[in-house]
Amino acid sequence: MTDIRISLTDKTIAQLPAPKEGWYLARDTELKGFFVVIGKRKRTFTVQGDLRRDGKRASSIRVSIGDVSEISTRAARATAKEYLAQISRGQHPKDEKQAERTSLAPALETRGTVASITLRLAWDRYLEAHLIRKNRSQKTIEGYRDHVERVFAEWLDTTLHDLATDPARVAKKHDKVTSENGPYMANGSMRTLRAIYNHARKTNRSLPSDNPADAVDWNVEERRDTGMGSADLKDWFAQLAILDNPVRREFHLFTLLCGSRPAALQEAKPEQIDFRRRTLHMPRPKGGKKKAFDIPLSRQMILCLIRAVRFGRQMYPLQAEEWVFPADSASGHLAETKEDREMLSKWGNDLRQTFRTIATAAGVSEVDAKLLMNHAIPGVNAGYITRHKLLEDHLRSQQQAISSAVFHALGASTSKEGALQDWLGRGSSRRATNPAASDGKQVRPAIQFEEGSIWSLAR
Repeated sequence: MTDIRISLTDKTIAQLPAPKEGWYLARDTELKGFFVVIGKRKRTFTVQGDLRRDGKRASSIRVSIGDVSEISTRAARATAKEYLAQISRGQHPKDEKQAERTSLAPALETRGTVASITLRLAWDRYLEAHLIRKNRSQKTIEGYRDHVERVFAEWLDTTLHDLATDPARVAKKHDKVTSENGPYMANGSMRTLRAIYNHARKTNRSLPSDNPADAVDWNVEERRDTGMGSADLKDWFAQLAILDNPVRREFHLFTLLCGSRPAALQEAKPEQIDFRRRTLHMPRPKGGKKKAFDIPLSRQMILCLIRAVRFGRQMYPLQAEEWVFPADSASGHLAETKEDREMLSKWGNDLRQTFRTIATAAGVSEVDAKLLMNHAIPGVNAGYITRHKLLEDHLRSQQQAISSAVFHALGASTSKEGALQDWLGRGSSRRATNPAASDGKQVRPAIQFEEGSIWSLAR
């Protein structure tokens, strides 16, 4: 058949007829040099450009991008732009071995041989089909991206077939990452490689059945035992009370009181707080929308949120319109919640472990603690628990028991120690002191609450 020129999309490519023999090209009208090789059994995204040496045209080369069944047109076009840019600089996008395979593409098409897919193309397909399409969180996606595009940067244009047939190379890489980046990063990156390979093999059965990550001797991963007990809380609160940024201070306290993942709390919005029902809705926790849940709020948690909103509107008035924990960051909310351990000894997941520890000490059952932390409950009986039916009374009372246990551990500190008294002492929640003012004078509250509604719940 004669070559054609059309606007390449997933739909238009699927509608193209297969040739009775040989192959033909469907060239893209939007990106010069980008086309699809249409064969009897296979359709391959490809680019063609002039490779230049010393400013002169050396040769015209074709480089395959991937099979239409394994990569979307959008992802292929993005890769084509990268390849064409490299070609224009005199760089071949692939090594000599891969270039040789590319030059034989038409012959391979007629013989029906299935070429191997590169890690870059497999990652593009996995990103779109498995992560984006399934609404994985941005933090989860960035974790995978870091593994592929940083840890495995030198492998991006290596075929999965080459990795699978050279397991020693993969094992050596794991050893190197363990030495340079630690055991957790090494294991995590190899789990990513394993997942991408398994996903690619679903549509490319020519890949060896043995996953290249199977060659790895996995590092031992021990659960970090960094939670606090009741006796540790007084010193921690003393550290937290003198933290410079009051929004960050309230964030760490709220993380302790609810036991939720910091990444999800960072994106909390004012409209997600329901003071009448005394809940904070988490629409996209770990696991995405299908794991959305409501956090029941204790009295101390409500006061914490009120202080966070007040301080936020005083310090970051624009960002506070959208976020409960605003910050001067690109996103507008707290994006980095790590602290100097010399200033604050525990933060992040340390506080999740503390929540679970205090819950046990407060007599909260394992099932209730899991429900409060939005953890999966194993076993058949878990399917018979209707969480929202427990939220309004039972789970809230359990949440209150945990918060009460936390503050009970402080004893009389909130009325005797200066910093704690100013922060959490009697009447402190009603004071709207400008955190930026050096003279300590009270200013008009940046946000007004209806007396008898929110405050009555907070008492």
